[in-house]
Amino acid sequence: MIDPEKTSSGWVPGAEEADDEEEMPLSLRLSIADTLTLGNATCGFMAVYFTTTGILIPHLTGSQETGMARHSAATAVILMLCAAVFDLFDGLVARKLRSSPMGAELDNLSDLISFGLAPAYFVLVYGMVADDAHQKVAAVGAIVVLLAVVLRLARFSCVTVKDGTFQGMPSPFGALTVVSIVLLELPFVATVLAVLGTAWLMVSRVEYPKPRGPLAVAMLSWIVLAMGLLAAWAFDAPSGQLLLQTGCALQLVLGAVIPLFATARRVNNFRDNRREARAAQP
Repeated sequence: MIDPEKTSSGWVPGAEEADDEEEMPLSLRLSIADTLTLGNATCGFMAVYFTTTGILIPHLTGSQETGMARHSAATAVILMLCAAVFDLFDGLVARKLRSSPMGAELDNLSDLISFGLAPAYFVLVYGMVADDAHQKVAAVGAIVVLLAVVLRLARFSCVTVKDGTFQGMPSPFGALTVVSIVLLELPFVATVLAVLGTAWLMVSRVEYPKPRGPLAVAMLSWIVLAMGLLAAWAFDAPSGQLLLQTGCALQLVLGAVIPLFATARRVNNFRDNRREARAAQP
């Protein structure tokens, strides 16, 4: 029942709840997009967990269960792919609905976990498992990957680029490229060089298109296909190893082709601008 004393003094039912809501800082209200972003961070953390418990710890304890290591590696990479899906959809949802004032900060922090820490840790553990003599070099490669993502995310927050493009390889694409290089099981030197090259592309000024419209659908389809290839490899399906290597090779090809197309386009634009400038001269 409503207290008549409160009513007579001007108290309105539900007013306290409304006041509490108004007093709550806007930065503490999570939107749907923020929830997806937190899912991104969770996937990144769990990828580190599976890399540790399924690959690193068995190696340190002398366990020879290669099947367990394969399942854990596949699970860790699938979780990074799931993080990429969350990262793709939180941006789409934020544009369609709304995002909280701390949405951009949450996105950067989550990306740092899923596409910086998780792949860098994957590289580090790879070096430890491959050969003890390679640990220090792998550690350097892992640090370079992590710092490249940190620098890229910091630059993204303070540099304005033309609409529809990223400056440098996007961190989700870079993370998937790094783990693809590791899963290809190339010679150690080639693996390290390819990882360092990917890190350089992330901090470069090469323009990459943002995944919107048909490109977003293509990216999502590619992620789903990659998950299927990883599952086939994890469960030792017929030709699973070949399918996985094919998928990883395609990821590397995409990582190399996009910068080439972007560079060719910039050269063509530069030439067109010079021709227009010459034509405009008297």
